[in-house]
Amino acid sequence: MDRDLSLKLADDRTPKETREYRCMTDINLYDSPACQRLATQAARGRQLRIGHPPAWNQVDPPMAIEVCLCEDDYPGWLAPGDFLQLEPVTVPYQAVAWTEAEIQSHLPAVIAFTQAAMAQPNIYLWGGTVGPNYDCSGLMQAAFASVGIRLPRDAYQQEAFTTPIDLADLRSGDLVFFGTPEKATHVGLYLGDQTYIHSSGQEQGRNGIGLDRLSPDGDAVSQAYYRQLRGAGRVTRSYHP
Repeated sequence: MDRDLSLKLADDRTPKETREYRCMTDINLYDSPACQRLATQAARGRQLRIGHPPAWNQVDPPMAIEVCLCEDDYPGWLAPGDFLQLEPVTVPYQAVAWTEAEIQSHLPAVIAFTQAAMAQPNIYLWGGTVGPNYDCSGLMQAAFASVGIRLPRDAYQQEAFTTPIDLADLRSGDLVFFGTPEKATHVGLYLGDQTYIHSSGQEQGRNGIGLDRLSPDGDAVSQAYYRQLRGAGRVTRSYHP
């Protein structure tokens, strides 16, 4: 165990019941204590709550630290060395309320974020929410977060969170969802004129951010996703933990 980490763990005086921290840099969170498979990422400035791993203040801390991101309640595991990239916060995270009108006024900036991300060299990254590499829902979350609007993390959570709309009523800035009859597994941002932007994987998509059409007559990628189209939703509020 790194000596600096051991000292920081031993000296941590954040109250046990709060244990809330701010990321001083972009940090990876993993889906198990093995810290091998990415679950999500926490951009610099995001806040998280520490769980209660065993032997927290002992000389030999656990292999990984259980955490939960404050802005979206998303759980994950932090590699012990990354604890050095956290700083305690004195004011717990407080969600900001947004009206639907306020959200609508910020959608051009949300769209611009995705287009700027597409202009950068990128690949699809499972769990990616920090540029340049994103997964589908990570791109949506990052784009809305860029203007202060919070969404849940995964596509199926975003589908449940948004207000369902008819495909005939789609407007720029709405989310379109794809997947199986049981669950949304993919999401994109509608731009208008039957076009949406999304980060898609290599097997079925473009291995990165690209444009596709909501049409059975598009190219192979557009057709593949169109066959999995579930519906659409409008962001009318910001997530509150």
